[in-house]
Amino acid sequence: MGNELSKETTLPVSLEAIEEAAEVLAPIIARTPIEHSRVLSQQLGSEVFLKCENLQKAGSFKVRGAFVRMSKLSDEEKARGVVAASAGNHAQGVAQAASHLGIQARIYMPLGVALPKLQATRDHGAEVVLHGATVDEALAEAKRYADETGAVFVHPFDHPDIIAGQGTIGLELLEQLPEVDTVLMGVGGGGLLAGVAIALKERGRQLGREIKVIGVQAANAAAYPPSLAADALVPLDTVHTIADGIAVGLPGQLPFTIIKELVDDVITVSEDALARALVVLLERNKLVVEPAGAVGVAALLEGTLAQHNINPQTTAVILSGGNIDPLLMLKVIQRGLSAAGRFLTIRMMLPDRPGALAAISRIIAESDANVTRLDHTRIGGALSMGDVAITIDLETKGHEHSRLVLDNLRAEGFDPQITNTVGGSVA
Repeated sequence: MGNELSKETTLPVSLEAIEEAAEVLAPIIARTPIEHSRVLSQQLGSEVFLKCENLQKAGSFKVRGAFVRMSKLSDEEKARGVVAASAGNHAQGVAQAASHLGIQARIYMPLGVALPKLQATRDHGAEVVLHGATVDEALAEAKRYADETGAVFVHPFDHPDIIAGQGTIGLELLEQLPEVDTVLMGVGGGGLLAGVAIALKERGRQLGREIKVIGVQAANAAAYPPSLAADALVPLDTVHTIADGIAVGLPGQLPFTIIKELVDDVITVSEDALARALVVLLERNKLVVEPAGAVGVAALLEGTLAQHNINPQTTAVILSGGNIDPLLMLKVIQRGLSAAGRFLTIRMMLPDRPGALAAISRIIAESDANVTRLDHTRIGGALSMGDVAITIDLETKGHEHSRLVLDNLRAEGFDPQITNTVGGSVA
């Protein structure tokens, strides 16, 4: 993988195209803020800043590329309308851009799409058609509709104008944080990473210094590492991650061409780290970020940079979006707390006699933990006559505190078994 653009290499998107896109977008988009993160700086041992595209209009960076792409359509193309497929952010970006430009937009979304994302897309004036169980099925139907009607298909990442629009984030970032030397961001199809890499590498070369650009994927949806290793697009057999915004099983051809030339590394993070990242951003930085937007933070929490011998002085993480379904957020927060050792579920067998439950309550209280839920049953195939099974959900202060609670229970003759295995290092 390269990290600078040689004179012999001609890429499908130029720095000049990104600069022109920035001019087009200036009156349309929000110039999202850069926020310093004390907790992440302590974690990494150097300065960490957050580029908050989760605060962008429509809740993600996607409106940048969509608007640039659609602003270049001819009057005849605009009259035919546009069509796209998405489970969320691209849908809202296309819908918002279409509204600004006075273009009719038809968006295909899978049947299981989250209600808030569906409603937000409709609120921007787009016609939404629910089709298929997956984004791939919705995408196939959108392409069929484009072929049948002449509507312009707006691809989420595999188009030069889309890449140029997303790359404007890199220009903003350098203006806001000139000293940055390492930038992390999520990558699905690759439009964001490709565009930002061109902006940072080319502008950095003009400034006489190198800026490292790192892509981050969820380990269960990481199509780029095998594709880069093979120097060819390698599809994944399965994709399964809470980071639905980057759950792409095949890189885009244009982004791949750019990324293999310019990007320093593409690394992966676990689902547990993603959940922890959302909790850290919510609790410590007061930012609502969707899982796909938090993968860069997850990489810092997992210590992935050090594992790849990357030692930055000033790091920026692009938080690419904040459109998260509240129901998913509840599940992710619980998983994140569990991964951090702050949510513990234990199951125990007790003799069915007065005082047994009171003894457990006393031990937990003296251990300074808090019971949030308790299930108590005398019926079950694994229960002997005279036994009771209890399941307790506890709030704790971390892995060390969880171990203390378990040790205190065992010291008084109980045998607690952990049933939530997320982050399982407290046994």
